[in-house]
Formats: sequence, C-alpha cells, structure tokens
Amino acid sequence: MTKQPESSVARPHPGALALGVLGELLITAGLVLALFVGYSLWWTDLVADARAERAGDRLRRAWAAPAAAPPGQAAPAPTYRPGADGIGFLHVPAMGRDYSVLIRLGTGSEVLDGGVAGVYREPYRAAMPWDASGNFALAAHRDGHGAKFHDLDEVGRGAAVVVETRDHWYVYRVDGTLPRASKFDTGIIAPVPEGSGYPGPGRYITLTTCTPVYSSRFRMAVWGSLVRVDPVDARRTPPPELRTS
Repeated sequence: MTKQPESSVARPHPGALALGVLGELLITAGLVLALFVGYSLWWTDLVADARAERAGDRLRRAWAAPAAAPPGQAAPAPTYRPGADGIGFLHVPAMGRDYSVLIRLGTGSEVLDGGVAGVYREPYRAAMPWDASGNFALAAHRDGHGAKFHDLDEVGRGAAVVVETRDHWYVYRVDGTLPRASKFDTGIIAPVPEGSGYPGPGRYITLTTCTPVYSSRFRMAVWGSLVRVDPVDARRTPPPELRTS
C-alpha cells in the first residue's frame, strides 16, 4: 500500500506573530487610557462635586448660627485656615444660570481638587473682597476635579461676578479678559493686574484657569472691578444680577 503523507499545520510567520502581539498591546493600552481619562474627567468630577456640596452645606449652616461675640461688642473678624474653611461662594451667571462654587484659601491641588475656587496666597497674597483695596485673585480647575472654571471663556466684558459672604454680596463687573498667558506670568494676579488696563489700586477680582481645554500649557484670566456692596438681608435675597425670572 502507498503510504499517505501526514497532514501538517502551517506555522504562522514570526512577523505575523509580532504584529498580533503588538495589536493586542495597543488595544490594552487604549483601554487603560480610556479608563484613565474616564477617571480623570468623570469620576474626579463626581467626587469633587460631592465634597464641595457637603462643605458648602456646612458653611451655610455655620452662617445660620448667631455670630459669637462678647456682650456689647461686635463679632470678631473671621479668620480662615487654608483649604479648610469656606470664605464664601462665587456666582457667575455667564457660566450657568445657577452657577455657584465654594471659595477657600489656597491654590494647591489639595485645595482645588476639592471642587472649589481657591484664593491665591503666593506670589501675591490676594486681598479679600472686604479689604479697602487689592485684587481678590482666584483659580479653579478647567477639567476634572469639578472643573469649576471649565466655561470661563464664556465670561466676557460687562458680565456680572458676585462674591457671597456671610454678611454681604460683593458685585463686580468684568472689565477685560486675557485669552492666553504664560503659566509663569504672575503679573496677571498682581494687586494691580498687569495687562488689565487698570491705572492704579482699586478693588478688583481676577479669575484664572488653564487653557486650552484639557491642557495646562497656558493660563487665561478674567478681570473685574467692584461695582457695589449689598448687605445680606434676613431672607438672603440675592442681588438683581443673580435673580432669574
């Protein structure tokens, strides 16, 4: 009888094997990257927003309690611990009808990652809204960790910016914006912000964040000046700039 040849299985070429392994690695890397982006932008937003909401609720409850003061004396001026105590709330209608963000001292990640707007303490110590003059300079994330200044580019000249504290509403009007600056340009948060056009000392506010979106390569700034100060009434009625029909 004639012996039949044994069947053989073709072996893949080494190059094809390498391409297959490379493809699997690229798919895995893509999945890992997608998970990382989802964590950075979605999950950190949820966590930061929840933390900020709890902190904001605590601050409003504290405001509702009578201010401690010795008999016959005014309540002492408040003091704030960086990253721990809430100073007030920032309201910017141009970034949303009900836009509000808690304000705390400090601009480090340990502060801003909590979904708040942070007050600069260096290289210039920002003035508070109630100070006689100076620049109340704030920073917040544009992406991730609450992304509180994601829409800062929507805030233009003439827009209202309101800072709410326990006893007052500080109403500012935006006078100018800076779409892009070096992240090393500290002059934009100086007591008299460089490039703002302000001729001298006044009562200013500066909002800063990273630009372009999903990048920290540059900084953008919004500058405003104080228009008036309204006292907070018993019903905590917001100023006209924040009232909606």
